[in-house]
Amino acid sequence: MRFFVLISFFLTSSVLIAQYHFSGEVSQTNAGNIIYLSLVEDYRKSSRIYLDQIVKKAQVDSLGHFQFEGNNLPLKNRIYRIHLDGCSDSSEANHFLGQCNNSKSVLFIANNQDTVQFPTSFEDQSLCSIISTNPKSAELLQVEFLKDEMAYDFMEYPSEASRKLNSKKWFTVLQDFGKTSEEPLVELFIYDFLSDKGNETYAYYLKNLSANPYYENLLTRLQSTYPEAGFTQQYTAEIATDKELATFNTPKTWYLKYLLQVALILSLLANVYLLSMQKLNVKIKARSLRNKLTPQEQKIVNRILQEKSNKEIAAELFVSLSTVKTHINNLYKKLEVSSREEIVYLFKK
Repeated sequence: MRFFVLISFFLTSSVLIAQYHFSGEVSQTNAGNIIYLSLVEDYRKSSRIYLDQIVKKAQVDSLGHFQFEGNNLPLKNRIYRIHLDGCSDSSEANHFLGQCNNSKSVLFIANNQDTVQFPTSFEDQSLCSIISTNPKSAELLQVEFLKDEMAYDFMEYPSEASRKLNSKKWFTVLQDFGKTSEEPLVELFIYDFLSDKGNETYAYYLKNLSANPYYENLLTRLQSTYPEAGFTQQYTAEIATDKELATFNTPKTWYLKYLLQVALILSLLANVYLLSMQKLNVKIKARSLRNKLTPQEQKIVNRILQEKSNKEIAAELFVSLSTVKTHINNLYKKLEVSSREEIVYLFKK
């Protein structure tokens, strides 16, 4: 599935300075589907789609082409995602935020001055190859390729001895690749994978963190290249916390474990508080937006929340089906959404 291509080419004089242009091709069966551009500032949110990451959306044309362009992105490199929503528009579609079996996405590195293309591969696969003016753009695809090789090694011999040997081998391989890339964002992407609590690598990561100077060196590189970025502060806090956690794998006095439990409880309470505040802000925003709707639009919103189909809404309001569709299109514009599911998410209790 993964097919890695990186070809560097230079911008022509006709391309505006400090203006990005991301374009590509997908299957013509996706004509009319929505495709999204997201900015992934939080490296812990690189594994799936988040609404708060989306910065732009476009529509795939009849030939399968899409493009994003402008001059509003950061001048320094960042991780971006292009995500094709291949889900059905049917109210019966079972998907969350456009993620279903035939959705596709790609992570890449770029900045406000880059031209990046995503051609189909020789196997007619979309979003699997990259041509860019930025030599770092396709590095994340290569990391994914290495992760696939790593998974194969772990599965081939699942013994405890093999797991320890493979952990040591692949930590070295991936970290060396990150350093060779000379792009701390690539290293952060690798770090996110190796230190993920849900991965089998996590136990080895805690041991490696205490003994390996790599993590402190990465912090120095981040502070030098991206001193003001939120992900630099995030990484600083994480390795400090994880180093403390790693010390509990060795014999310590009881009160240190007690302090860890208190810290974990406080962290849980803080997360609960932040989540409640986020939900409150969504409700405040929804209330403000709803007050701007016409009475007829509010009636339609109520029926969308009741999972009524367009035909059912038309019958209940004694209007034509085309009138309902017009009202729904107007709702999308006013609420800045692109699907019924997003309306439900916005106004759910």
